[in-house]
Amino acid sequence: MKIATWNINGIKARIEAATTWLKSASPDIACLQEIKCVDEAFPSFEFEAMGYNVAVHGQKGFNGVALLSKLPFDEVTPGLAGNPDDVQARYLEAVVSVPSGALRLINIYLPNGNGSPEKYVYKLAWMTRLKERIKTLLLNEETMVIAGDFNVIPAPEDVYNPSAWMNDALFAPQTRAHFQSLVNLGLTDAFRACHDEPHRYTFWDYQAGAFQKNQGLRIDHLLLSPQAADRLQSCEIDASPRSWEKPSDHVPIFIELAV
Repeated sequence: MKIATWNINGIKARIEAATTWLKSASPDIACLQEIKCVDEAFPSFEFEAMGYNVAVHGQKGFNGVALLSKLPFDEVTPGLAGNPDDVQARYLEAVVSVPSGALRLINIYLPNGNGSPEKYVYKLAWMTRLKERIKTLLLNEETMVIAGDFNVIPAPEDVYNPSAWMNDALFAPQTRAHFQSLVNLGLTDAFRACHDEPHRYTFWDYQAGAFQKNQGLRIDHLLLSPQAADRLQSCEIDASPRSWEKPSDHVPIFIELAV
């Protein structure tokens, strides 16, 4: 089974890129982030015509996550528990049935955290809430995949110029410590389980020829429960869509699981 994640940076602007890549790569499940539209405005028809079931947790003009699955959803839960006042659409959880049992999918668009002290406090609080949710779910001993744009650079080898990012919310020590505490629950970073080479990225800024210079960041991740890690066959980044017309600044990353 192929499971992909991609921050699409506006589904209306990238619908052609999204459908082109999905037809070519044919993932069984795709997690999309930053769709930037309400549920009703999401172009479900185009994806349903390709054989996908669609679940959306959207927000007008900002954020928003969507799940596309060739398997029917058994459960769909939008929103991250822990703060009933948080209206930002950044979390979508679902369960599908596979031959080996239940497969739980968690699609996240973790806050960036830059811009103000309040935004960074929100980022860290969101990460704490995510950790508590994952800690609870791990008790179920399910095959579980947490996928999405984490807005976290885990290590120096995941950024083109570490010294320039030390004070950025994506790479600050406290951010990386929160991310590591999440991983330490017993999760596996799928890409690092399959690759140890540095300077493999999932994001390149639009400015200053960053993609052409390979000045990127690895901030899109797939974290696996022990049961999912046991089934991991491969994990790859597909950088080709970044060179297409009107690209997202992120590219897809996907895993193959034996289920």
